[in-house]
Amino acid sequence: MNEYTPELFELIDAHGNKRNFELLDSVVMNGEQYYAMLPTFEDSEFLNIDLGLVILKVIEEDGEEILSSIDDEAEFDQISQYFAESLENFEDEFDYD
Repeated sequence: MNEYTPELFELIDAHGNKRNFELLDSVVMNGEQYYAMLPTFEDSEFLNIDLGLVILKVIEEDGEEILSSIDDEAEFDQISQYFAESLENFEDEFDYD
């Protein structure tokens, strides 16, 4: 029996709000590490919410790795395209139509 244990991260936004995210994919591109994540939910509240993919960059701050938003539009577009294609290929593997 295969068991799936998601890799979860508790992130704190600029307003101090805590939220859990599940890591879907990661990639090292141009020497930088990026994560694609989805917010997690405790119950069926996700049925009424648009689940947008969150893409974050691993940066080092004060000798510690932290996750940060990607401010450069071209960099964000490149990474977003990579994750969109990666997730589409993943979905295609399980398309039984």
